[in-house]
Amino acid sequence: MPVSNTSIVERIARVIAGRVASINAEGDEKSAGDRVDATWRDYAEDARSILRTLREPDPAMAEAGDADMWERMVLAALEAENA
Repeated sequence: MPVSNTSIVERIARVIAGRVASINAEGDEKSAGDRVDATWRDYAEDARSILRTLREPDPAMAEAGDADMWERMVLAALEAENA
């Protein structure tokens, strides 16, 4: 399985920034990459909030894998952001 070199908080924040900026979503920019690079940090707290919500898997997620491991992984990502 590939492992990203970018934190999960940054990746989520970039997705949110892209959604806000890109014409392919809610924005008006045809090429939103520069704007995403400049603004993703503005969405980092939103990303952390999403992760705090995701730390508890739903029934389908728990059925598919190890729910305790999932929670530890999400908590580790949040702790890494606080370090």
